[in-house]
Amino acid sequence: MFFLITGGSGSGKSEYAEELIQRSGLERKFYIATMEIWGEEGQRKVERHKRLRAGKGFITIECPRELDKISLASSAFPEEEAVVRWAVLVECISNLAANELFGCLKPLDYQAALERMKRGILHLRESSGLLVVVTNEIFSDGIRYEPETERYIRLLGEMNYWMAKEAEQVIEVVCGIGVEMK
Repeated sequence: MFFLITGGSGSGKSEYAEELIQRSGLERKFYIATMEIWGEEGQRKVERHKRLRAGKGFITIECPRELDKISLASSAFPEEEAVVRWAVLVECISNLAANELFGCLKPLDYQAALERMKRGILHLRESSGLLVVVTNEIFSDGIRYEPETERYIRLLGEMNYWMAKEAEQVIEVVCGIGVEMK
């Protein structure tokens, strides 16, 4: 099962996604953290998220790009039974998009970044019984940006559109309340 969780900044989407994983009853819970930490603000955000999920049984895998290279079995439980007993939370696609597009020594072109992100999501979907992906709603401010930022926004938008088609359920979180879109 694949859930896409979207919403604005500070909407409660991360907490909603974590609760969805917790309620699943699946034995193994992986938290794929895509944020690369830059500066004190980034470090504070990561520490806050770690505190919020402490004691919830998540195995954290730091992976800022190339999600298709993650091996859940070798990450924690080599002899584990079928992957249908595993839940995976990806936090979040907006960080992943920035990392894929701009984070390499040689930035990827738009299409290569999009294809690599899609491969990563498909890989995690096949590697788990439940995949929950968090993304951001950043498209409604009406502001024009520099070309690099516009390219990032377009990449995130296209990825969100593709994931919404692929997902069995799409939920927008508004003020901590999940609104089922699909």
